[in-house]
Amino acid sequence: MTAAGQARALRRGETSASELAEAALRRTRELNPSLNAFALIDDAGARTAARRADEQLAAGIDLGPLHGIPVAVKDLIDMAGLPTTCGSATSFGRLATEDAEVVRRLRDAGAVIIGKTTLHEFAYGATGDRSVHGASRNPVDPRRMSGGSSGGSAVAVAAGMVSLALGTDTAGSVRVPAALCGVVGFKPAFDAVSSKGVYPLAPTLDHVGLFAATAEDALIGYQAISDRPAQEETGDVSIGWIPPDAIAVTDPRVSELTRRFVSSAVDVEWKARRDLFEIFSTLQGREAFQVHSHHLDADAELIDPEVFARLAKGRGITEQQYAEAHEARSQLSVLVDDLLSAYDVLALPAVPVTAPLLGERRVSVGGTELEVRSALLSLTSPWNLTGSPAISVPAGHLDGLPIAVQLVTAPGREGLLFAAAQAFEKGTTCPPSRSTCH
Repeated sequence: MTAAGQARALRRGETSASELAEAALRRTRELNPSLNAFALIDDAGARTAARRADEQLAAGIDLGPLHGIPVAVKDLIDMAGLPTTCGSATSFGRLATEDAEVVRRLRDAGAVIIGKTTLHEFAYGATGDRSVHGASRNPVDPRRMSGGSSGGSAVAVAAGMVSLALGTDTAGSVRVPAALCGVVGFKPAFDAVSSKGVYPLAPTLDHVGLFAATAEDALIGYQAISDRPAQEETGDVSIGWIPPDAIAVTDPRVSELTRRFVSSAVDVEWKARRDLFEIFSTLQGREAFQVHSHHLDADAELIDPEVFARLAKGRGITEQQYAEAHEARSQLSVLVDDLLSAYDVLALPAVPVTAPLLGERRVSVGGTELEVRSALLSLTSPWNLTGSPAISVPAGHLDGLPIAVQLVTAPGREGLLFAAAQAFEKGTTCPPSRSTCH
């Protein structure tokens, strides 16, 4: 059941917050050994919060649509009294002393937090298979990647453990696993959701986002946690289609199916530089090294070698290279602003491929061999450079695996983005067993 459906059932007296929590805990205990969505399951905390939610509702206190709804939180986000491991052995033994601001807002909205979800170590990876807690696995095919870094949160929603989960997105770490696992993933505008109490990776690129089964649920979650809630917009929506190959090599079948999904879109000319991912990687690499340099000096033997090598690479990025990347970022923002003055929403695939196999590091796309990480992030990372709100919406299946369309808009127009996403959800007729959409 969706979060919205659970909320309606609660208010009709068909269930209780305690029953919803027990169902979520039971399903999580059943599926987590095979899917590894959760690093920590907080049975006691969830049951206490659910009892309180029931007592409040019985007393006529209704905190809103998330009241009594089971949710999950990425293990990069502080919850008072629980560890924040960041998926790394370097963080073991540390307990958070207070809730992150976004957790406080969830609690204030009456949500029941089931536990903390698995992530790629330090949130520095798109594959979701490098963590001290092990790889999170794609519920559609557990041999395959969930995507990352917020893979556990995507898996928790996709497998029906919870209806809503928090993640973070620095390059696509919400939208990529959402796309690969077949759920909705929303990255708000930069700074629209507080990052206080969230362990950083690259502070000028980090966003707190969320996963949901539907765009309606994503909107409900966003309204509860955001500093700038979405405003309702009405009227026709103009959509510009960005040919994905103008940004990065994309499986032509993914391009075709997602383009068909947004058939009302108008093709636009994408004039940005072809080296956007290199620009992004320069900014992220430098900032991630600065955030984690103490780990590299003191905890090298505790860090996954692949994550360590990526962090260490940032040491060689010069101040001039960083400044030049910032200038290129500004130029991209101007270009995107111009496009969003002509179109309400921009559309393109969320990822250029379907979910790779666990451990796979090279993938062939249209005869071109690519590094998996850069391929997965190539179509999402530009919108971290610009700080634009972006949402990944399931758009059917290819070879039995989920694909997704990504919608982008200007800050302040989130209401339009959610409205477009909900309209596309209603327009698709592609069940999981089909490989094409009509």
